[in-house]
Amino acid sequence: MKADKDSVTRKIRIAKGQLDGILKMIDDDRYCIDIVTQLMATESILKKTIHEVLQAHIRSCVSESLHTDNPDEKIEEALSVLEKMVDLT
Repeated sequence: MKADKDSVTRKIRIAKGQLDGILKMIDDDRYCIDIVTQLMATESILKKTIHEVLQAHIRSCVSESLHTDNPDEKIEEALSVLEKMVDLT
């Protein structure tokens, strides 16, 4: 992985903590909107993590592949992920 491992790991650990908190909220029968709010916060940090990893991939792996005889594979991989992110498929 070409992304900053410390940054990605920190974000994933935060998301994991948020998910653990959400599970406790569900067990405690907390108010639905409070749970949804925490779910959206977790989704937000995961989206930021996805962006960071994908950006590093494009800047390194895809960029490096442009100097090879077959850059299409890495470009298509990145495009496929981007399509899924914006739900074009």
